[in-house]
Amino acid sequence: MAARGIACVVAVLALLPPLARAETNGELLDRLVRAYPDALSGHDDKSITWRDGTVMPVDDGVSDKPFDQLLRNASILDQMRQPYPSGPSVPPAVNVDPGRFRNEAFFKKMYGDCNTGEVKRNLVTISWLPKSWGKPVQVTRVNGIAERLKQVSAEIEALDPALRAAAFPIAGVLSCRAVADTGRMSMHGYAAAIDLNLKVSDYWLWAGKGEGKGKTIPYRNRMPQQIVDIFERHGFIWGGKWYHYDTMHFEYRPELLEK
Repeated sequence: MAARGIACVVAVLALLPPLARAETNGELLDRLVRAYPDALSGHDDKSITWRDGTVMPVDDGVSDKPFDQLLRNASILDQMRQPYPSGPSVPPAVNVDPGRFRNEAFFKKMYGDCNTGEVKRNLVTISWLPKSWGKPVQVTRVNGIAERLKQVSAEIEALDPALRAAAFPIAGVLSCRAVADTGRMSMHGYAAAIDLNLKVSDYWLWAGKGEGKGKTIPYRNRMPQQIVDIFERHGFIWGGKWYHYDTMHFEYRPELLEK
């Protein structure tokens, strides 16, 4: 009987999916280079090389950073440490914010500094949801983001009107400002993010106003999954998959979406 029980356990375990293996630094950087082929030419596990020959270190040598320090002083590797979950959204665990750790030097090199006019030189105008809303929106052309958002817009236009209503009017694209709780530049500062309809959106700071310090933030979301799926197919991550959620927010981060 004991042997038969062990055999049953082994059989059940064989049917379970394998545990996910943590990616090595080299694998993370491989994904980064593949995600931005027009900007990056390669890496040597310690640094990345840009197409113009610039070499940038990927680690700052500081290990075991607390969460607040990761938000404010993330290295290039830090910004890829937390895996972005695929599939329908579920309330994230405390401080699981895949994509909120951003190395400011990396993104300024990629898109320019909005404070000096560099970002504006790469802006192009697209029409967001031309059949439903049709307002002009300025977004960056770097990494083909403008063209990708045109495709996103076209796919959202094909949704049922009740779902499509969550995508307009938008709350903004380009905004040269820091993130409220980090002091670091928002992806809106690079015109590489878009915020959708404010009326059907939820934001962790709004939800947490009535909560005492140290209390778990209650998760809220009204953004249709169909819209999230469309954005993710085109390389944009969604702020609704963060513990510190921002459900109107989508930003172009293809390195976090590669399977």
